[in-house]
Amino acid sequence: MTRSLTLLPLMAVLTLALAGCHKPKPKTSEAALARAVRVVQIAPQPITGALAASGDLTPREEAAVFAEVSGFRVSRVLVDVGDTVKKGQTLVELDPAMIQAQLAQAQAQAAQAEANALQAEDQSARVKDLDDKGVLSQEAIDQRRFQARGARATANAQAAALKDVRTRANKLAVTAPVSGVVLERTVRPGDMSATSGPTPWFRLARDGEVELAAQLSENDLAKIRPGQHAQVTLPAGTTVNGVVRLVSPQIDPQTKLGVVRIHLPVTRDIRAGGFGRAVFSEVSGMALAAPETAVRYDADGAAVMVVGADNRVHRALVQTGQRGGGLVQLIKGPPSGTRIVQNAAAFLLDGDLIKPSDVGTMAPATVEAARR
Repeated sequence: MTRSLTLLPLMAVLTLALAGCHKPKPKTSEAALARAVRVVQIAPQPITGALAASGDLTPREEAAVFAEVSGFRVSRVLVDVGDTVKKGQTLVELDPAMIQAQLAQAQAQAAQAEANALQAEDQSARVKDLDDKGVLSQEAIDQRRFQARGARATANAQAAALKDVRTRANKLAVTAPVSGVVLERTVRPGDMSATSGPTPWFRLARDGEVELAAQLSENDLAKIRPGQHAQVTLPAGTTVNGVVRLVSPQIDPQTKLGVVRIHLPVTRDIRAGGFGRAVFSEVSGMALAAPETAVRYDADGAAVMVVGADNRVHRALVQTGQRGGGLVQLIKGPPSGTRIVQNAAAFLLDGDLIKPSDVGTMAPATVEAARR
């Protein structure tokens, strides 16, 4: 009996201990689970530095080469694509066999006409002082004079025909109208010459000069002026210094873009038809900007995570523009003053609650113009 009474207090203590082990834990609030995230405000930033644009490499001036005489067969083609030629250099030789026969015939006809003219003029000279003398009738005298004039006219016509044949004979050598680089060749030995056609025999880049035709928006075009320097990146990755030669006076009504022609040095690395990117210096302005780290990219495009008044985030699509110095211009997106998550790699979802920290605006930075 005494032993049973002793065990009762011990069992009560064990029961209380076991009950304490199964006591439910208190629930954690959503606010306590919210992540601490750095946020910044979108704000206009001074952009001082560069503006970039891309375009095609095109010859400053092209020269088309056609044959100047028709109906002659090509015997030799002396240059090929990529060759540098001088003004007046022979590019193509035409077969002279046909023109040589025409030239011999024209020379014979001219000589005969000249002889007839001299004979008629001699006969006319003999009756020079016989007017009203009664030796010959006035009709015979006038006839000799008219014959002399006609013979001289015929001789002149034959001389002109001979000159034409000689000129065409000289055109059998098709020459370069300007100095430059051969961009395209379509003629082959055996082709027949023609003075006109859909395609020239050669296209030349005059003096080998190739320019970058960069395309810019109307707003950016207003920031460029002739004589301004630009650094041009070529397809091979090399860069050259260029100078703005011409700013387009009109905007394409379809694309709303204008063209800036940038003069480049003459080098073998610059080839017409390629693609280049120019970075212009001394361009300044203001732009609504955000940190580059705040922009995330997915199948829907670029977006930022906007922080609402209740500290919950939601995704907002943006259109980016100029970038550099750690910042990117927001052409379209949330307005100035909007709070956004500074790091897009924070793996936040729409509706997540955060603890914002370091709320503020971005420091001014130099933004390089580069289009996405």
